[in-house]
Order: sequence, then structure tokens, then C-alpha cells
Amino acid sequence: MRDFSYQVAGSIAEAKTLATQPETMLLAGGTTLVDLAKCNVERPAVVVDITALPGMTDIELQASRIRIGALAKMSDVARHPLVARHLPALTASLDLAASAQIRNMASIGGNLLQRTRCAYFRDPAAFVCCNKRRPGSGCAALGGVTHNHAILGTSPSCIATYAGDMAIALTALSATIHLDSRDVEIVDLFLCPLANPERETVLEAGELIVAVSVPVSSAARNSRYLKVRDRQSYEFAAASAAVALAIDDRDGSVREIRVAVGGVATRPWRLFAVEAALAGRILTHNAVREAATLAAVGAVTTEDNRHKPRLLCNVVERAIMEAAGLR
Repeated sequence: MRDFSYQVAGSIAEAKTLATQPETMLLAGGTTLVDLAKCNVERPAVVVDITALPGMTDIELQASRIRIGALAKMSDVARHPLVARHLPALTASLDLAASAQIRNMASIGGNLLQRTRCAYFRDPAAFVCCNKRRPGSGCAALGGVTHNHAILGTSPSCIATYAGDMAIALTALSATIHLDSRDVEIVDLFLCPLANPERETVLEAGELIVAVSVPVSSAARNSRYLKVRDRQSYEFAAASAAVALAIDDRDGSVREIRVAVGGVATRPWRLFAVEAALAGRILTHNAVREAATLAAVGAVTTEDNRHKPRLLCNVVERAIMEAAGLR
């Protein structure tokens, strides 16, 4: 790990000024930054502590939206009664993420911006080629061991999977990410690895996430998050699905549905085709099963992850059926 200097920001304006300095990184919970610094993926010369910024841990209901400060801890958000009552998919995604110790430290903003768990990205000593670490150097994962790599949103530059749980739930819940100077819908926050795979979000240098807000609705209150993994705890998703679903009381048809998946794509992945196939329909086992097959349309597999399209479709089918009360 490289030696670095440590500074504490007392305001958002000060944090922004410091963050634009060369080789400077922001510190919130530290659960990602410390990991990446220890393996020499990140080598900041200056670390700016933003944990003292005022008003960024609040969780409150504002005009039919739940607003969550970016410095709120994952465990505090998961336990908050407003979130549990109105956003069960978000609660489940937080409860199923990482370990209790990490959830007690990790911030909401930091969790959104976590980097991939790709072993080729996280081991610069063994793998020189990684377009996320060294743009233009190539992708060591191509032709390597890819059991946990992405099948959606990939490119010849990168097939690393976005590893987070919370962002998948927030995508299905139509969250808005509030930056210090603008708002970004969560579907527009993350970038696919095309010409610049090292750039993973639309955030510019010095921009900070200050809060996340989620609309309260009947679909959000009936949301679900399903995570399938290789072992029962402290493991990233092999495939996950978040569903927000509202049924029309008059005829039992789908009034609103949003589906997002994780563990299979280079970014949180919204399944617009699945949603369109079910919109306005009365949900039956056959209808859900048929729509779920669209989840893997466009998937590009490797030798090691050929199982993922079928796994993805099964997870999407099960998550929708749980939200619909079908067994």
C-alpha cells in the first residue's frame, strides 16, 4: 500500500475542492477503498475523509419519496422502519449483502460506487492486462476463468460483473441519485464498458453523491429481491433479481412492473423486454415463465459461464412469481 496523507472535509464544497486534486480519493465507510488500496489497485496520494459532512445520514419521507443520505450506513438503512415498510426489496438487498461487520461500516453512496470483484482487476501483480486499471492494456478475463463474469452489457474491452446488491433493488425501485449539483436517474448512473471501460459511472471529477431518493408506491411496497449464490452467506450473487409490481384491483392485470437483475451484467441491468411482455396482463405461471425467457436475450457467454442464461431466467421467473403471490 502506498503512503498517503489524510485530510478531513468539513463541507461539501471543501470535499469537492479537495477531490479535484490529483491522486485524491474520498473516504466514507472505507470498505471498498481500503480493500483496493491494500491490493494496489487504488494508490491515492491523498485520502479525504467525508464522514463528518452534515445532514448526509438522514433517512426521511419527503413528498412521497424516501430520501436516504449518502453517508447513511447500510445496516441503518436496512433497519429503518420507513424503508422496511415501503421498500422491502431494498431492505432485502441490504440484508443479503456482504457481512454484518461490513454493513455496519459501508455507506450507501460508497456501496453504489463499489468496483467490480473481478479477480483479474484486483490482482495487478499477477495480471498486467486490465482495461479498467490500465486502459488499452487488454482484458485478462477473456480466455481466462470466467465462472462469475458477466453475460450482459459486455464488450471486447471488459466482461467484469457489477457486484452490488443494493443498486439492483434501487434500479427496480426507480431511484434517483442526488449529486451535489444535479440529479441522475439510477438507470443512467452506470456505464457499460465500451470505449472507456475504466469509467464506470457518469460522475465527473469532484462530484459527490449526497443522497438517494426512492418514490413510495404500491409497486415499491410489493417489491422483492431474490439472490442466488454459490454459498449461503458472505458471497456475491451468481444471479439476482429485484421486482417492483403493482396489480390492478379491478381486473387483476399488471398495472406497473419493473425488473432489474444483478450478478450477470457489467452494470445493474433493467429488463425492459420482460416488463413489456407482462404489462397489462393477468399473471399466470405460464405468462411469467414465457416472459422470463426474455431476460437472457442478448447474452454473450464464455466457456465457464454458459450456465448463467438459464440461471438468470429461473431467478427472474421466481422473483416475479413471489411478488405476484404465485407458488
